[in-house]
Amino acid sequence: MKKNKPSCIFALGLFLALASISTCHAECEIISLLYHERPPYADTTETGAKGLTATPAGQAFERAGIRFQWELTPSKRQIKLIQNDKGCFCAIGWFKNPDREKIAKFTDAIYQDKPQIALAKSDNKKLKTGMSLDEVLSDPDIIVEIKDGYSYGSFLDAKIAQHAPKTDVTTQENTHMLKKIHLNRADFFFIAPEEADILINASGLPKTDFKYISFPDMPLGEKRYIMCSKKVKDAVIRRINTASNR
Repeated sequence: MKKNKPSCIFALGLFLALASISTCHAECEIISLLYHERPPYADTTETGAKGLTATPAGQAFERAGIRFQWELTPSKRQIKLIQNDKGCFCAIGWFKNPDREKIAKFTDAIYQDKPQIALAKSDNKKLKTGMSLDEVLSDPDIIVEIKDGYSYGSFLDAKIAQHAPKTDVTTQENTHMLKKIHLNRADFFFIAPEEADILINASGLPKTDFKYISFPDMPLGEKRYIMCSKKVKDAVIRRINTASNR
């Protein structure tokens, strides 16, 4: 019996090691691909989601042979799920910044926005096209509507931090933000021009009640990425990048 003990111990150790490896693989057998309704970037369909960021993200996962399931999730909860790192989550269409890189892994860019604009009520005399960002953000009479926990890209985030404008902070999505502009609770919010028309049309409010403000010093829009929890392996990120760059 004594002679068999080492082999038994080895067999038990091997079994536990294999069980551990199996569990590790099972953890990311299916990745939850998080999105929130935000046309034209992401819109729910019968088969999942589609849009400027949803379509290339889904195609990259499919081409890479990575199993995934679409999950409609509020943007703030997406951040919490990824930060908690208790599951295999990837969220589509997010900007990359230093704070997020501390809590998440990012793929290569899947889309780049056009220069952002300000969306304001048409009768708002405080705002007009041709004004500089510095001029608008330093005006103490102008209230900027800001989404809590949301990044507007490195350039705008830095400008907002520099001027510390008067803000109205919300956790709601863009449709709610638009209604607040319409009710004169804030003067404007930043938005990519790709989604401005769709947002107004979906709200049911008259398009003539709003105006778009372009800034001469606004650079090309930020790149959007797939942001994943750190539990997602680097090898998976590389496979997604290879597939999206085909």
